[in-house]
Order: sequence, then C-alpha cells, then structure tokens
Amino acid sequence: MTTQDTELDALAVFSHPDDAELTVAGTLLRLKSLGYKTGVLDMTRGEMGTRGTPETRAAEAVEAARVLKLDVRLNLEQPDGHVWPTEAARSTMVRVIRMHRPKIIFTSHWDDPHPDHANTSRIVREAARLASMRRYDEEAGQAATHVPALAHAVYSRLVAPSFVVDVSDFWEEKMQAIRAHASQFYRAESNEPETRISSEGFLQQIEWRMRYYGSLIGVAAGEAFYVREALNVDDPVALLTRPMNIYS
Repeated sequence: MTTQDTELDALAVFSHPDDAELTVAGTLLRLKSLGYKTGVLDMTRGEMGTRGTPETRAAEAVEAARVLKLDVRLNLEQPDGHVWPTEAARSTMVRVIRMHRPKIIFTSHWDDPHPDHANTSRIVREAARLASMRRYDEEAGQAATHVPALAHAVYSRLVAPSFVVDVSDFWEEKMQAIRAHASQFYRAESNEPETRISSEGFLQQIEWRMRYYGSLIGVAAGEAFYVREALNVDDPVALLTRPMNIYS
C-alpha cells in the first residue's frame, strides 16, 4: 500500500474489519482495474467479536487489503459495539476525509439493523458535510475539501437500489478477500463458538446475494447501492440503454 496521505478516488468506510469485503469488495476491485485509487477505513478493531482477537483481525485486514489492491487501509479505533456520532468521532472522520480527499465514499445504510453500522452511516454523512466547512476543526490545520459523493451499500431487501455495479469479473477475488478474514468464517477445525457469519452456509448466501443483484441488471454478479441525493446524469441515452434485466 502507498503512503497514508494518498488522495483517493473511492473510500469504503465500514464498522468492522470484514464489513467492506462482504459488501463492496467487488466494486473496489472493479474501480482498481479502471485505474482508480481505493481505500478502506474500518471504524473499529472488531474487539467485541465472538471469534478471533484484535491482533488476528488486524493481520487478516492487511491480507485482505493486499487481495483488494488497496492504496490505503486505516482503522479509526472506535469502540466496537459502541460506535456513536460523537463530536470526537465526527472530527476524526473529518480529518480522514480532508487528508485523503475521496471523490466517493461507500458506507453502510442508516437503516441497517446493527447499531454500529447505522451509526457509522450517520458519522460519515455528517463528517462529509463538515469536512467542507473551512472553520470546522481549524486546530487540525487541514484545508477544507469538497463534499464527497455518498453511496450506501444495500443490505435490507426493503431498500430498492439506486444502481447496481457489475462485479462478475471480480467474484473470485472478492471471495478471496472475504476468506482472508479466516477467524470469522467457517472452518471445520475451529473450536471457537459458532456465529451467524461463521455458519457453514453463510458465504454461500453472500454469493447468492451477488447473483440476485446481478440478475437485476442481467449479469452474473452485482453489488447494490442506494444514494439519497439526486444523480447528475450527463448522458441519459447512454445510461438508460445499457444492457439490463429485460424483466424489470
């Protein structure tokens, strides 16, 4: 990975060290293949997790970053299970945004059932706006930046995607990045307590999810996103005539 002050095109901000891999790894790999600079910011070290240790999870995150070809991987070291939109959390996030100046931030949806995920979404949205305010957190000595575009990874079936990214060519690499977090997922030899995500069929469900969202646009695998702001479309004909599911 490159230096920690690298400017990024896309930054994925999620609560726990495997969240970005589970939700947006295919999109990050696709962007990297197009020449964009990408990064991941984990809000916590995952220390509340049933399986693994913070040290194990940190090493796994490094390996996953290698698979994803990330330019930057950071950890905000917020308390796992207690992520809140405090002033300290917001200002720390603002400093990351101002340092790396991402054009796009991917994050969780505010209606996610996990409190850390929902609060991460709120922190990101508020910090993205505050980062553009010149007099906010002046003592840090950083210049204000433009508000990055925000895209929320779709988890709930109740949220209709604003767009789906074709990740068919990056399916295997995404699953490799997920499996880099070996302590968290199924291993027949593991003696640690079973969790929902460590059950034997969980990763198969991730593949089914990608297949479902891919089917919406007529491809093998997709990752879905929701944007709250209106999209500025340069060429509606090019956008709306791209191949998509004929049954939509």
